[in-house]
Amino acid sequence: MLAQHGEAVYRTLTHADGFYRDLFKLFKGNFDRILMMGVSPVTMDDLTSGYNIATNITTNPWFNQVLGFSEPEVRVMLDYYRPLSGTELSTDEMLDQMRPWYDNYCFAERSLKTDPKMFNSNMVTYYVNTLLTLGTPPDSMEDPNAKTDYTKLRQLIRLDTIDSYRRRIVHRIAQDGYIYSKVKDYFPAIELIKKENFISLLYYYGMITMTGTYHGEQQLGIPNNNVRRQYYDFLLDEYQRASDIDTWELKEAFRAAAYRGEWRTLLQYIADSYREDSAVRSAIEGERLRVGERSSGMRHLQGYFLAYLNMYQGYLTAPEVELNHGYCDFFLMPDKLRQPDIAHSYIIELKYLKADATDAEAETQWQEAEAQIRQYSQGGRVALLSCDTQLHLVIVQFRGPRLLRLDDIEQ
Repeated sequence: MLAQHGEAVYRTLTHADGFYRDLFKLFKGNFDRILMMGVSPVTMDDLTSGYNIATNITTNPWFNQVLGFSEPEVRVMLDYYRPLSGTELSTDEMLDQMRPWYDNYCFAERSLKTDPKMFNSNMVTYYVNTLLTLGTPPDSMEDPNAKTDYTKLRQLIRLDTIDSYRRRIVHRIAQDGYIYSKVKDYFPAIELIKKENFISLLYYYGMITMTGTYHGEQQLGIPNNNVRRQYYDFLLDEYQRASDIDTWELKEAFRAAAYRGEWRTLLQYIADSYREDSAVRSAIEGERLRVGERSSGMRHLQGYFLAYLNMYQGYLTAPEVELNHGYCDFFLMPDKLRQPDIAHSYIIELKYLKADATDAEAETQWQEAEAQIRQYSQGGRVALLSCDTQLHLVIVQFRGPRLLRLDDIEQ
């Protein structure tokens, strides 16, 4: 209602003698106790007078495991339905598929160290229903029902009137994978303009979840690949509106990289698009005073590459993967379950220099990148993640918005 009709219509329905508030007044006396689900803290606060003895239990650790499935519960479901589906996959193999896409929710700070992470129940039932219907897991692990959250996200962004702060928050979460803020239990609609309240609303929508604490603040992060794809789709829409991107040509370049190891066309195309994207340059200029040119440029560069590298369904593009005591920028892991003939995988190290950086600074940075990426490739985990494909180590170096150097490194 807020996104489509504005605050005036919202207040008419929820305040004074508004229909929504009066409805609660009319019926609340008929019940001793009421449990309401799917209610945002905006509605809870604005209906206080009409529904004034309500407690928000969303972040109460007693109820952390009420919504969602723990891994033992998912295992029981799969053990029960697997023989009925006719699949040849074991329960452990199916769990391995589901964890990165559906797991990792936590709804209470006190539960971070005591409770198991929770699976999204809708996503799990989407998987199991497809398994029973077709006898195989879904071709796409993305639950189409989760797209409703993406639609809500876009509608909320449309409310921006000053400084586009909601858009910047979404970009920051997409690029970093997390943000620090305190989840608010209640706030009225008129205070949605406050950044902390908007971040809390993303939490209630399931777009971020509790992942840790830092200096007294809650760390709220993207829970899994299913939600991460929604963020990247949002970024991709933003970038494509700002510049004319030929997605068909880009997908052809992805296929060449995945099946023939011809990766240069793909990365050159993304780099050229980044250089020409005026919206990205404007965003960087707007943030330089706040965070400094290099950190601002690197953040936007990473976000841009993340959005485009996630277009292709053949790879699970993971940022900041821990490899041999370090974190690579991107690991393009082949999805051998759905595209078993993919022959190539990639570790990509992204480097950014200020526009006025010298050639000597660029050479020093390149040498450091070579040492980093070789270290990443030597970990035992790399062989497992690359799934018997030919692994390529690629460094992409930018000076300002322009590609300075692009090359692969021998292992």
